[in-house]
Amino acid sequence: MAKKQMTVEEQLKKAKILSEALPYMHQFAGQTFVIKYGGHAMGDSALAEDFARDVALLKQVGINPIIVHGGGPQIGAMLDKLKIQSSFIDGLRVTDQATVEIAEMVLSGSLNKNIVQAINKAGGLAIGLSGKDGNLIEVQKLTRTKRDPDSNIERILDLGFVGEPSRINPEILESFEDIDVIPVIAPIGVGPHGETFNINADTVAGHIAAAIGASKLIMLTDVEGVLDKQKKLINQLSQNDVKVLQKDGTISGGMIPKLETCLFSLDRGVSAAHILDGRIPHVLLLETFTEHGIGTMIHAD
Repeated sequence: MAKKQMTVEEQLKKAKILSEALPYMHQFAGQTFVIKYGGHAMGDSALAEDFARDVALLKQVGINPIIVHGGGPQIGAMLDKLKIQSSFIDGLRVTDQATVEIAEMVLSGSLNKNIVQAINKAGGLAIGLSGKDGNLIEVQKLTRTKRDPDSNIERILDLGFVGEPSRINPEILESFEDIDVIPVIAPIGVGPHGETFNINADTVAGHIAAAIGASKLIMLTDVEGVLDKQKKLINQLSQNDVKVLQKDGTISGGMIPKLETCLFSLDRGVSAAHILDGRIPHVLLLETFTEHGIGTMIHAD
């Protein structure tokens, strides 16, 4: 079947987009973007293909993308399939020995390799890693406390093998820049005694961005970005703006930990953090290479 011919107007529109992108390609060449990949963008095959092509393109124009992926729904599906029950505390999965073994199998195994293969198929050169490879992500056990409203006694919640990064070894990732490899990282880390820990992917992305001095931390979500009280997208925020909006209740729920991760990375030298809607095709390119972007950018004060 013959391909449909583009009209002159369509060709001019494409040329305009490319022309607009060129200054940003020059601006970001040689810089590192840490991209947290998850949510609907990872579960939809068409969006997953777009994401892989966009990552390969970023590398082609001189940007160094580092991918950190989640996989909570996929872990949940495998636990259900194996009839292993799991519970949650404050949105975090309680991870016993059986559960962390399944989490590692899913995250470091099939899921990670599918993303790697998609990027390779799109023309990139990707390699899959977990935080255990080369001790990339050293972790400590995550602790949470909860205060009883009646007795006012604070108790420690045991989440099992859930960790938080205590040290990132940036040399592992820096070595890939010289050979044009795109690292794809599963959020599994190693404890002080060699234990395996599951880690929140947002947290991993923020710590890696901070440790390597990334130019950008980009987080793909299932919402447009940060919304105001009228549910309209806020295009740009400063660190202080985020604190004000959190205090007055504009920012709430699951957006709070994402923005706390953004602030963490900005406090440690990352130039900008972006909250993007991963359900939009080519959202990475639209945010990076257009004048107004498409999500919310948080910048240092």
